[in-house]
Amino acid sequence: MLLTPATAADIPALVTLVNSAYRGEVSTQGWTTEAHLLDGQRTDAAALLELLAAPEATILQGTTPTGELLGSVYLHPEPDGVLYLGMLSVAPTQQGQGIGKHLLEAAEAFARQTACTRIRITVISVRTELLAWYERHGYHRTGATEAFPTDTRFGIPRQPLELLVLEKELS
Repeated sequence: MLLTPATAADIPALVTLVNSAYRGEVSTQGWTTEAHLLDGQRTDAAALLELLAAPEATILQGTTPTGELLGSVYLHPEPDGVLYLGMLSVAPTQQGQGIGKHLLEAAEAFARQTACTRIRITVISVRTELLAWYERHGYHRTGATEAFPTDTRFGIPRQPLELLVLEKELS
C-alpha cells in the first residue's frame, strides 16, 4: 500500500471512502459500520477541507499501485505534544486485511516525525469491537469522555452517544 498526504483534489474520493466505511448500506459489508447507531453521512467535502486547512494537519491516504483508495486517516499534532488521530477509514470490502493496522503504524511514524509523544483518539462508547481493536494496538482508555457532536452534518444519533478518549504513549 502506498501512503501519501491527501490534497484538495483527493477530497471527493475521501468523502466517498469515509462515508462508505461508517454509514449507509455499503458500510454493513465491513465491521466498522455505525449505520445502526447513526443516520446520515459521516463527513462531507467542506469538513474534510476544513480539517486539511488546520496547521500541520494531514490526511494520509493508502492506495494500491494503480491508485485505488483503500484507506485514510486524519492526523493533527496538538500543542501539548499529542497527535490527534481521527476518521481512520478502510474501504468495507478491504477490511480485515491489515490496512487499518498499517495506517496506525504510519500515524505513529508521523507522530514521531512531528515530535509527538502520545496519540489521542475518540471512539463512540458503545463501539465495543472498535474499542477492543484499538486496545489490542496499545491504546488505553483515559477515563475522559466527550459529548458526541451535535452538528447533524456528521450524523444523526439514533440513541444518546458519547465519545471515550483513548491514548497511546509512544516509546
